[in-house]
Amino acid sequence: MDIRTEFGQRVRELRARSGMSQEMLAYRAGLDRTYISGVESGQRNISIVNIEKIAAALQVSVAYMFSGERFSATPAYQQKDFTVPFKERFKYQLDSDKKVLAFQVIGLFSGKKDVDYLSSVILGICSAFGKDELNILVDHRDMKASDGEPVVYSPEIVERAVVFQQELTAYSKKVVALCNSEFMVHQLNHVAKESGIHAKATHLFGQDKEMVGRAYELLEINGNELIKAKAQ
Repeated sequence: MDIRTEFGQRVRELRARSGMSQEMLAYRAGLDRTYISGVESGQRNISIVNIEKIAAALQVSVAYMFSGERFSATPAYQQKDFTVPFKERFKYQLDSDKKVLAFQVIGLFSGKKDVDYLSSVILGICSAFGKDELNILVDHRDMKASDGEPVVYSPEIVERAVVFQQELTAYSKKVVALCNSEFMVHQLNHVAKESGIHAKATHLFGQDKEMVGRAYELLEINGNELIKAKAQ
C-alpha cells in the first residue's frame, strides 16, 4: 500500500467514525468534495496545507493523522446505533460529600436532543452548588457504535457540547473525562478550548486501570460508585 492509499484510508476512517459525509468534510475543510473523494481513494497527491485543513476539520493534529491508532471505516451514526433509548444509556451519580458529579454515556448521542437532555440533568444538579464547587467525572469509554468500534462526537453534537461546557464551566472546579481513543482526546481538547473550559479539563486515554486511577488522583478521590476500572 503506497502512502497516498494509506493516507486516504486514514481520512476515510476518521471521517466515518465522526459521522461525516464526504460533502461535510469537504465543506468544513474548505475543499471540493471530488478532491476529498480523490484523497480517500488514493488518487490525489495532497499538499501539507490541505492535510492541515483536513486535520482541522476532523479536529485532530497533523501528527495524529499519521498515528498508529486505526479504526473501521464503517460509517457510524446509523439507525442501528440507536436501538436503545438514550435515557437508558445515560447514567449519573452525585457524591455530595466529596462534591463529585459523575456521569457516563454508553453508545452514541443521536442528536441535539440527547445532548440537551443530558445538559438539563447535569446543569440542574450543578445549580444547587456554588461557583467552581463541583468536580466532574465523565465516562466516554463505551461510546461505541453497534459494530463495537469507538466513535467521536458528530459535528452537530460538538456544537451542543460547546454550549453545554460553556454553562458547566461556572460550576466546575475540575473536569476529567475518560475517553475511548486518542481520537476522542483530540476532539474533546478542541471542544474544551472552544467552550473556554480547557484550563479545568483533562481528557485521558490509555490502559483502563491506569486511566481510571489517574482520574481519581486528579479529582483527589479514592474511588467512585458509578465509574470504576473494568475487570481485566
